Amino acid sequence: MAKKNITQYQLLNSGIDNKTLDSLKKGKNITMITLEKLCRICDCTPDQVVRFR
Repeated sequence: MAKKNITQYQLLNSGIDNKTLDSLKKGKNITMITLEKLCRICDCTPDQVVRFR
């Protein structure tokens, strides 16, 4: 988000809700639908958003 200058406010206005935003901050699970939204908003691919451990 920082690299693309995307704020939390922009995510909220683009369909990412507060609960999901909180999950992202805490490193919790997100749905594939949320991942798709994030990729669309940030103009990136899933491998740029998630990391498998």
